[in-house]
Amino acid sequence: MIGLDAIGMAAATLPAAVAAHHACDREAPTRWRNAGFWGLFAVLLGVGPWLPDLLAGCLVLVMVGLATWGLRPSAVASSDAEQRAASAARLGGRLFVPALMLPAVTLAGTLSVGKGRIAGMALIDPKQVTLVALVAGSIVALLLAVRLTRPPRTAPVAEARRLVDSIGWAMVLPQMLAALGGVFAMAGVGKVVASGVVNVVALDTPLAGTIAYCVGMALFTMVLGNAFAAFPIMTAGIGLPLLIRHFGGDPAVVAALGMLSGFCGTLMTPMAANFNLVPAAVLELRDRFGVIRVQWPTALMLLAFNIAVLTLCAFPGGLR
Repeated sequence: MIGLDAIGMAAATLPAAVAAHHACDREAPTRWRNAGFWGLFAVLLGVGPWLPDLLAGCLVLVMVGLATWGLRPSAVASSDAEQRAASAARLGGRLFVPALMLPAVTLAGTLSVGKGRIAGMALIDPKQVTLVALVAGSIVALLLAVRLTRPPRTAPVAEARRLVDSIGWAMVLPQMLAALGGVFAMAGVGKVVASGVVNVVALDTPLAGTIAYCVGMALFTMVLGNAFAAFPIMTAGIGLPLLIRHFGGDPAVVAALGMLSGFCGTLMTPMAANFNLVPAAVLELRDRFGVIRVQWPTALMLLAFNIAVLTLCAFPGGLR
């Protein structure tokens, strides 16, 4: 059955290809440093579940050491500016077709294979149908892009390396911070947070609990840099014991709106470097915090909207 392990192996192909491309670049002075970093990331993504915990932790520390040492990748390009301009003029709006195929295939796969059964056979883990459909959509989009643009054989890997190098080590932040959130949850940080909030604020109504949960998700995300890291802390501390068990909230609504509230925090923090600082660097903005300055009003409005929708939709008694 196709599940998270297969998805991890599929995701590992990208850093593995980047590592191989770095290793073959004999003119780059730091090629082995870059190849080692992305190669280890590929190993952890692909076979991490089968590695001993101590070994996996040591590989992570080696990655940290390589990133601290400095990756400093050299520039790489599969085509010059004139070739890209000519190709864009020739293809026009068709360039967007591969990008649009990604959500289209993902949505179609999620809706058509909702229970993980294909031709009556249980082939996909029902809990991972959307992720499997996303992988399938990525493959379809890649093949369509190659068919449409007909680039040199090495161009897809070269362009993948160029994009990954522009992001740098920040690309691994979501996985690292999600793991940190799991560690915090196992250490009981959620209970400490809940007790601290209860001592300061009277959470005697669904509205008060919702405000504490959603605002806490946003604030913890701003500190940790990733909603996946904040989610287990706030859900274990407030969402599950208070909103779901005590007030009888709908778990699906509480979890979905809580995570979306965390994403509001993502829009307002430099800790989410891969979302907010990297785009500023790639776009060569004068203000490195320019992306955050534009996003925070929308984030606050969306946070207020999440609180209202969660309160009205998650609880049988509404605001009572």
